[in-house]
Amino acid sequence: MPTPLSRRRFLVRTLPLACAPAATLGWTAASAVSPASPAATPTARPGNGVLVQVWKSPTCGCCKDWIAHLETHGFRVQVHETGNTAARARLGIDTRFGSCHTAVVQGYVLEGHVPAREIVRLLAERPKALGLAVPGMPVGSPGMDGPEYGGRRDPYDVLLLTGGTGSRVFQAYR
Repeated sequence: MPTPLSRRRFLVRTLPLACAPAATLGWTAASAVSPASPAATPTARPGNGVLVQVWKSPTCGCCKDWIAHLETHGFRVQVHETGNTAARARLGIDTRFGSCHTAVVQGYVLEGHVPAREIVRLLAERPKALGLAVPGMPVGSPGMDGPEYGGRRDPYDVLLLTGGTGSRVFQAYR
């Protein structure tokens, strides 16, 4: 029986590095991550074509809306219509951080409705971490912010997953 790949070896072997260094992106990390910064415009595409692989249910509408949010902000998205729970387990995301979709970007995991702005910040800062998570499905987060929610915005935190069950607040949304 083959030896199972560690999470790091899995990511290194299976995920392409699809982004130029941050210094060549044409934007500054400070402006991209400031909570007061405006949303990206068609001429300011902070995702710069970086590939995000997403595992989700084929019937989940909020997942589709989150994917549209990423694409609007310049990310390329490859969607796997099944395997969210298996991807979460394979990538080492503790179930308490779970949400409706799991993703990978340049060796980092993303769980749930993580704003594109925080993904850009993650890739610019490159912290030693597993990735980012927005546990549950907070109303007002990307993908959970459509007209059916009547403009409601609940506070939520984007967590930096430090491995195992460890985490810290990466960005608070109030």
